[in-house]
Amino acid sequence: MNEFDSLDRIRQLCEERNWSYYQLAKVSGIAYSTLSTMINKQNAPSLPTLQKLCHGFGISITDFFEPDRSSSSLTEEQAECLSLFTSLSP
Repeated sequence: MNEFDSLDRIRQLCEERNWSYYQLAKVSGIAYSTLSTMINKQNAPSLPTLQKLCHGFGISITDFFEPDRSSSSLTEEQAECLSLFTSLSP
């Protein structure tokens, strides 16, 4: 079993949405300095921080850890709609 890297997943989700870490911090309600320190020092997020990040991304914690699970049952059109929806600004 491969080890899951939560920081890589955060980077991936930001890239998918074309978000900066500042944008993620803003929509998640966490301090940018907290997010920046976590990313730059390779510190895994705490559960409360991860919950806020997932809320900001508009996904569940399950979707965070199992990215293929959420999209495997979607049609191509549904996946595209979801992708467009998650890229909208508040």
